Amino acid sequence: MASWLTTYAPTRFVQLAVPENIQRQFIKASLAGDPPHLLITGPAGVGKTAAWRLVARQILGPGWKSTCHILQARDLARQSGAMKKFEDFLRPVGQHSKDTLASRTSLDAFDRNMWEGDVGEAPCGEETPIHEGRAPVSRLIIIEDADHLGPRRQPYLRRMMESESHTTRFIFTARAPSRIIDALRSRMQHIRIPSVEESRIVATILKVAKLEGANLAEGLAEDIAHVANGNLRRGIFTTELLARRGMTEERNRLYDVVTASTLQHARRMIDLALRGRVIEWKWEKQGSRNVKSLEGAMGQLDEIMTAHALDAEDVVHQIHMELVGNRLMLPDQLRTEMLNSLAECDIALRRTIHPRIQIEHFLHQVSIAGQRHGLSIQ
Repeated sequence: MASWLTTYAPTRFVQLAVPENIQRQFIKASLAGDPPHLLITGPAGVGKTAAWRLVARQILGPGWKSTCHILQARDLARQSGAMKKFEDFLRPVGQHSKDTLASRTSLDAFDRNMWEGDVGEAPCGEETPIHEGRAPVSRLIIIEDADHLGPRRQPYLRRMMESESHTTRFIFTARAPSRIIDALRSRMQHIRIPSVEESRIVATILKVAKLEGANLAEGLAEDIAHVANGNLRRGIFTTELLARRGMTEERNRLYDVVTASTLQHARRMIDLALRGRVIEWKWEKQGSRNVKSLEGAMGQLDEIMTAHALDAEDVVHQIHMELVGNRLMLPDQLRTEMLNSLAECDIALRRTIHPRIQIEHFLHQVSIAGQRHGLSIQ
């Protein structure tokens, strides 16, 4: 069963949940005879992926998926041998080959009539014309979460963009454009998407729910939009989750879902850190082997970031909700110290490519504060 995010994904630029001036920027870039490389930035869940998909469909035509190559930089950063895998993506034949992904041309660009049947409407309302005397763009290389590439990998892309991308364009998506080196940013058109307005999230939730035949309790859409905090993807996903569980007719069920999914982990993580249990290990039996697994506050952090797929910024948001929600019985002075440390962590996250280290540093600061206030068990 397809997710609502897939079923109701925008097919036209005017359907993107972005301001009209941002829509016009995407339309202009997609219809240009010589399309620019793009850097699409913005917070989580505002439509960066939906936007580049529309750009790809408009520039490459009906067969866009066959020559659209996607690299998830966030996943690459967590793998062993990341540099080799990155180079293999850019040079499929081999590292020492002169043949690169960016230098390849595709027949699809020259003969779009080869695609027949229902290929979907062009996002701008009409197909992009192929200009005579100029080689058409026939390939797109998409780097999602490019702010996780790091300083070692980005120069490879800069050289490739300069010398080998005659019929290829690059599209980067990122949350923190400051992590992209100047040499790359200067070669791309930067389009920043702001957080989605709460009223627009509410309207989208109500529209999708009506199409799916889901009856929402009065005020539930507004509550979901508030929890989403500008993240349209989270708003639609939460609504779908409630609908599939038959929980849309009671407004208070939203709180049950949110607390059951992540807030309890955040609360336990803070509690363990306050008691000085930041890093602990335990041995578990897995088959015939004894495996050492991480426990304590860091174990809870891994659970939040992996099992629940939350980013570092989302983790900070969950911690903040716990600290200001008065669900933790803390002295006012300790709560103030922790909020100040969390603010410093939030600032540091915007300047680093290693977000987990910053949260780990925050947890150690919480541990020290707990010891100072007599809460540590060590």
